[in-house]
Amino acid sequence: MNLLHTVATWYFKRELSRIEHVTTNPVETQEAMFRYLMFQGKGTVFGKQFGLGEVAGLEDLRRRFPVQDYDTLKPWIERVMNGEQNVLWPSPINWFAKSSGTTSDKSKFIPVSKEALDDCHYQGGRDLLAMYLHHHPESKLFSGKGLVMGGSHQVNQLNEHSKYGDVSAVMMQNMPLFGQMVKTPKLSIALMSEWEEKIEKIAEHTVQQNVTHIAGVPTWTIVLIRRLFEMKGTDNLRDIWPGLELYIHGGVSFMPYRDQFKELIRGDGMHYVETYNASEGFFAFQDRPDADDMLLMPDYGVFYEFIPAEEMHREDPKTLSWGEVETGKNYAVVITTNCGLWRYKLGDTVRFTTLFPHRIQISGRVKHFINAFGEEVIADNSDKAIDAACKLTGAVMKEYTAGPVYMQGTGKGGHEWIIEFEKPPADKEVFVRELDAALQKVNSDYEAKRHKDMALLLPVVHIAPTGTFYRWMQQRGKLGGQHKVPRLSNDRKYVEEILSLI
Repeated sequence: MNLLHTVATWYFKRELSRIEHVTTNPVETQEAMFRYLMFQGKGTVFGKQFGLGEVAGLEDLRRRFPVQDYDTLKPWIERVMNGEQNVLWPSPINWFAKSSGTTSDKSKFIPVSKEALDDCHYQGGRDLLAMYLHHHPESKLFSGKGLVMGGSHQVNQLNEHSKYGDVSAVMMQNMPLFGQMVKTPKLSIALMSEWEEKIEKIAEHTVQQNVTHIAGVPTWTIVLIRRLFEMKGTDNLRDIWPGLELYIHGGVSFMPYRDQFKELIRGDGMHYVETYNASEGFFAFQDRPDADDMLLMPDYGVFYEFIPAEEMHREDPKTLSWGEVETGKNYAVVITTNCGLWRYKLGDTVRFTTLFPHRIQISGRVKHFINAFGEEVIADNSDKAIDAACKLTGAVMKEYTAGPVYMQGTGKGGHEWIIEFEKPPADKEVFVRELDAALQKVNSDYEAKRHKDMALLLPVVHIAPTGTFYRWMQQRGKLGGQHKVPRLSNDRKYVEEILSLI
């Protein structure tokens, strides 16, 4: 067997005993993490102002300091971007992860410390690979290259010492030597900012290489695969990369894409692993083959709090600690991290599937939902509904978004969907009925509003021509990297913009 693969497998598997210990003792691990973060933060400008060195425990912190969002922390972050140090975190911060902007049109710049890179982002990747190799001892993962579909970076004009980019680009720029050895394409291509040219260069650079694993957002990975098919005259990625065995995905639900990937990558021994990583940190990864949940890690330099659903939109919401959560309920995630985010509302909602160890599913975004009529539809609902409708009608979804149809006069409301298909349904009306039925099945509030068309009518569905969502994202300057199509919106802004292109 390849020597590099043998050494790498030994190296990564060393993490297994630590993973087992911290995930079966998460409360104690989180208590230690809380003390560590308070100690690190007490000497910062922020810590002195809010008395982090005097905090007696979580309840004390809650009384002293409310839950924050980006806007409230932004003035502090801007001070760091302008070159001031020891503001939010004691170690020097010269890198910033530019968010994908999925919750607003404005970019967010998240400080990235050395501790955040080493103990969170890179550690998460090491643990994921350790668990994968544990479950697949036959793997030859490191006999070839790992293709990373990352973003881009550029110098921050506010300060010559500060740089920013997608979190994947920041990680690639600072990656340890071993990571540089096993990844592709070369850094100059991986960090290109013009996405269409970048896809072409990646395809040219990797088409003759032995790629064994891919990491990236599904949408843009599919764009690359289609270009490779054009270059090689095939419709199976295994014809180009016969050693391909792993696709690491995250950022959006993989449920609507799963069948499409099975068509694009045919053959035995292909595995898929989901991750929960964001600009703010690496939080969880799929630790069991074929599972639909992820292991939430308590020792990555992140202290967690969870806001129950009924508290999410309150100004000063109640939060729960790791030991207080329950399975089957939706929580908004609040994090305190080793890059200086203090009680920061992440924007995601999660649902616990198991406790001790704690496993989660991402159920949506706090701001990505439709609740114009009390139906409380979240992205987890819409993903499941469209997946069920596609399976029942033989369709393959490429992208979608949905928003409300407001009541006018004596009229009733509803939802309006725009869907771009890889393979459209043979009968659109059947698809719409199945979509509606599936959504009623997974959301009782929607079902109640749909009962006998009392409040909501059957959804309106538009089938978008191929390339519609690509052109929309291009117009918004959101091509590539970690940019994702927003699935749901509680207003009609996205729907109206996309309809104008059809």
